[in-house]
Amino acid sequence: MSDLWSYLATNGGDVLTALVQHIWLALLPVAIAFVLSLPLGALVHRYVPVRHIALTTGSVVYTVPSLALLLLLPGILGTSVLDPLNVVVALTLYSLALLVRTTADGLDAVDPTVLQAATAMGYRPVRRWFAVQLPLAMPVILTGLRVATVANVSMVSIAALVGIGGLGQLFTRGFQLGFYLPPIVLGLVLSVTLAVIADVLIVVLQRGLTPWSRAGAR
Repeated sequence: MSDLWSYLATNGGDVLTALVQHIWLALLPVAIAFVLSLPLGALVHRYVPVRHIALTTGSVVYTVPSLALLLLLPGILGTSVLDPLNVVVALTLYSLALLVRTTADGLDAVDPTVLQAATAMGYRPVRRWFAVQLPLAMPVILTGLRVATVANVSMVSIAALVGIGGLGQLFTRGFQLGFYLPPIVLGLVLSVTLAVIADVLIVVLQRGLTPWSRAGAR
């Protein structure tokens, strides 16, 4: 334990920089994918041919190893191997593959009679979508968001293997120093803590956006 605190005291600035890099590299792709998944999920929900194409494509994307994708993207995007944009694009694709499916599942779960009642009350399609359909689908959508966020926090560490920042740098540094435990343990603790905090924040957001689900649970 003393070695851990000694390492942190000596390298605190580097650790903080790695943590900040890890946070934005993990969360920015989730935010982008979440915004994109809402219209795409609506298309998948509404049109059966689009559903088959989108879900199959998403499944294929999710099976591509993250390290392989990070090495392929520079050639596709015309970027440097060390460009953080590669990580953002890769994790956005992974997150989108998951969130489009969960968005469609959430919309599928909305009771059609509720939508019919909203239409009978004079709700036009756009208003019905934002005021009725999307809020009722939100618990399922946010469940997918939780999974995508935690997965991204984990996968960002792999970027260190190609020289991009994040907490993964602490793992590679520990191995380069002959399995020196302090940076490895510190990276692991910070990664797990970050994932837990992000998950808790989404749960709090879900409770705030869907108060009726708490009432039903009682």
